[in-house]
Amino acid sequence: MPWSNQSGGGGPWGQGGGSGGGGPWGSGPKGGGGGPPDLEEILRRGQDRLKTIIPGGAAFGGKTAAVVVLAAIVLWLATGFYTVRPNEVGINMIFGRYTGSTGEGLRYNLPYPIGQVLKPDVRARRTIPVGYRPGAQGRGRDVLEESLMLTGDENIVDIDFDVQWSVNPARAQDFVFNLQNPEGTIKAVAESAMREVMGRRQIQAVLTTEQGSISSEVKDIVQQTLDAYGSGVVVEVVQLIAVQPPAQVREAFFDVNAAQQDAERVQNEARTFASQVVPRARGEAAQKIQQAEAYREQAVAEATGQASRFTQVYDEYRKAPAVIRERIFLETMERVLGGMDKIIIDQSGQGSGVVPYLPLTEMQRRPPAAPAQGQGASR
Repeated sequence: MPWSNQSGGGGPWGQGGGSGGGGPWGSGPKGGGGGPPDLEEILRRGQDRLKTIIPGGAAFGGKTAAVVVLAAIVLWLATGFYTVRPNEVGINMIFGRYTGSTGEGLRYNLPYPIGQVLKPDVRARRTIPVGYRPGAQGRGRDVLEESLMLTGDENIVDIDFDVQWSVNPARAQDFVFNLQNPEGTIKAVAESAMREVMGRRQIQAVLTTEQGSISSEVKDIVQQTLDAYGSGVVVEVVQLIAVQPPAQVREAFFDVNAAQQDAERVQNEARTFASQVVPRARGEAAQKIQQAEAYREQAVAEATGQASRFTQVYDEYRKAPAVIRERIFLETMERVLGGMDKIIIDQSGQGSGVVPYLPLTEMQRRPPAAPAQGQGASR
């Protein structure tokens, strides 16, 4: 070995270097053991132990040193293997410069200090609270400097919301290199976007009907801003936790909100009643119209039939007036007297004037009289 212990050599620096040559920094401390250990003595002992371990003993020379160095290099290169888990993306760097990304599995990059690998978690969903700080049980304390915002009608509203985000697997390198403080950046952008959206809305709509659209609009603005920064972040959800007026006027706003809800409830009940009454009224109107049309058709048909009958009778009457007149008289009297009790009086002056009439048709319709019980017994 080039710095092996020779007779009187005194280590790799020889005997020079100061008075007596005790190493590159001069002679070591003299005397007792109160000072630091002698570096030359430590190196000699390490060399002696290495000779006892490596085969060849005293023949330890240049070839063995080359083998040792080569083995050390191989071991160093073997430390470059690394594993990327399914929820991670490997970011490879050489001398601090980005060289590429790798997916899950066993991968390789030059080991430290030449190469370096960062493995950000791209599937974890992180949550940033804005306007409050979470406590042990749900919401903790309010942060008024973040939650109080000015609306478009110059009112103040107290908003607490969460921003849930994750790393974009396709742009994980942007997340690693472009954001020094991801949570602080995302929180600042989300608060700014919420203030912008609040400045375009009325407080009553914010408290009642437009909270869903507010969340969607804030999410879009935050995502566009972070994309412009090249952050490699995906905004998953912007969730409103609490939307309330300031504490000083909260009760009055709640009363207004309750009145509006009552108004909406009454309107819904009215619409429900109208949806039930109007179809029923339309059905009844259609039924009456159909009945009227049926009656009209019936009346027209009866009038047409009577007119046709009268025309036919008149045509026959013109042919034989006396006969038709007599027939009409007889038919009329038959129709008039058919259901009446009749008495026939002879006006010729002979007899009593009343002619006996035997109603044979009525006698045929009457049921036979039952015989008396006494007559049946005597027979």
